[in-house]
Amino acid sequence: MADLFWLTDEQFERLSPLLPADTRGVPRVDDRRVISGIEQVLRCGGRWADAPPPYGPRKTLYNRFVRWAARDMWREAFETLSRAGGPPSALLLGSTHAKAHRCAAGGKGGRTRKPSGARAAGTRPRSTSPSTNTDDLAPSS
Repeated sequence: MADLFWLTDEQFERLSPLLPADTRGVPRVDDRRVISGIEQVLRCGGRWADAPPPYGPRKTLYNRFVRWAARDMWREAFETLSRAGGPPSALLLGSTHAKAHRCAAGGKGGRTRKPSGARAAGTRPRSTSPSTNTDDLAPSS
């Protein structure tokens, strides 16, 4: 488990003022642990269900990511931290970290029927045998 990602003290100090402060009901669990878990899942490109156990419940990681994304917290935090400056490699976001669902491409999916090119040309498809009329096979009386 040595390859797990954990925010450093300095990183979390810079990020913590940007986190939402309004909590309703049960207080949030350790933000540092959850954000480190979210970063780990996004970095490795895995599924939320495959998040390592030290980061806590996978459902917590997913819910926090989705809720904060709906509030634009991630974008605002990225813009604020990037304005502060730093090495270019720390300010870049690779597209390999942003996953999309398979239906995000816009296609309907599923099997579709594609007409044969032979039918379009007005000829009989070569992959089928000639049609056999059952009346021709019956014995004559």
